[in-house]
Amino acid sequence: MSFKLKFKDIDEERELKSEEYTISDLIKELDLSAQTVVAKQNGELAIEETRINDGDEIKLVQIIYGG
Repeated sequence: MSFKLKFKDIDEERELKSEEYTISDLIKELDLSAQTVVAKQNGELAIEETRINDGDEIKLVQIIYGG
């Protein structure tokens, strides 16, 4: 079981670690902060607790702060 990850220069298939693997788990694995990225699952905004399913496309979008 796998999913597609898109983030900056990353565009790859990744294996699901478990059936309960969430977007929060992915963000932690990539050593990112949930406060600096927004997740989209199959084109729809997703919250951190959302479970990643086989065949999903997960896109992480970097949030840019400015002043």
